[in-house]
Amino acid sequence: MHRDIATPGRTKEILDKYGFSFKKSLGQNFLIDPNILHKIVSFAGLTEKSGAIEIGPGIGALTEHLARNSGKVVAFEIDQRLLPVLKDTLSPYDHVKVIHQDILEADVAAVIEDEFSGFPHIAVVANLPYYVTTPILMKLLEDRLPIDSFTVMMQKEVADRISAKPGTKEYGSLSIAIDYYTEAHTVMTVPKTVFMPQPNVASAVVHLKRRSTPPIAVKDEEFLFRVTRGSFVQRRKTILNNLQTSLPDGKERKAEIVEALSEAGIDPGRRGETLTLEEFGRLADALYPKFGE
Repeated sequence: MHRDIATPGRTKEILDKYGFSFKKSLGQNFLIDPNILHKIVSFAGLTEKSGAIEIGPGIGALTEHLARNSGKVVAFEIDQRLLPVLKDTLSPYDHVKVIHQDILEADVAAVIEDEFSGFPHIAVVANLPYYVTTPILMKLLEDRLPIDSFTVMMQKEVADRISAKPGTKEYGSLSIAIDYYTEAHTVMTVPKTVFMPQPNVASAVVHLKRRSTPPIAVKDEEFLFRVTRGSFVQRRKTILNNLQTSLPDGKERKAEIVEALSEAGIDPGRRGETLTLEEFGRLADALYPKFGE
C-alpha cells in the first residue's frame, strides 16, 4: 500500500519538492485527512464498475482514494503547475487520466463517451473550487450528461442553499434548480482543520442523486428557471413585485402577471421563498404564453 498523499507531512513534502505555492484565485485548499477522504468516497458508493470524474484534483489526495475504489478516474485540472506533481503522485495508478482543462469549457459529454464506455455507473466526486461551485454543478446538470450522482465538497453556505426547503431563508433559485434535477442531501460537515491552507469558511459534503425524470413537467425548462431566478431578485419583495421587475415590460404588464398568478393559484402577496417547485412549475406555465415565446 502506498503512503497516503493526504497527510500533513506527505502534503508538505510534495509541495516542498515542487516548490508549489497556493493560488488564492483558484481556490486551492488541499485535504490533509485520509479519514475525510475515505468517508467522501464511501458516500459516493463506488465499485470497480464505476467511472469517477474529479474536478480540481490538486496534488491527488482524493484522486488516489477514487483510484483505489473505482474502475477508472478522469480528473480535470486547470492549474498547469500541478500536472507534473500529479504525474508523480498518481504514478502507481494506471487507470487515472488527468485532463488539463477548465471543466466549464470542456466537452464533458465527449470525454465520458471516450473514457467511460462500458462503465454502467458514472459519478462526479470532487472537492470543488468554492468560487465556481454553482456554475460547475449547473453546467453538469443542464448538459444532461449520463452522470448518476455527485458527491461534492463545497462551502457550507452553498450546501445549505442546495438542500434548503421552501419557507427557509436559504431557499432560493439554486435550491429549486437542484431539486428539479436531483435529490440532494448534505451528508457531512467538514472542519477547516483538515485543509491546507485552512479556508476562511466552513465546508460540507453534499450527495446529489440524479432523478431519472424531473418531478414536474413544464412547457419550457429554460423559462421555468428564468421565472424562479426572477422571483428572488429582491428576497423581501412579493412575487408580484419581483416578476414586474424581472419580466420584460413587467411594470406595464402587471395585469397579465396578476392573471397568471391567479391561474396558477398563487397569492400575488406571497414571497418567492414560500413557493414549492410544483407552484413555480404552474406559474411558469401560466406566464409562458404571455412572456416566454
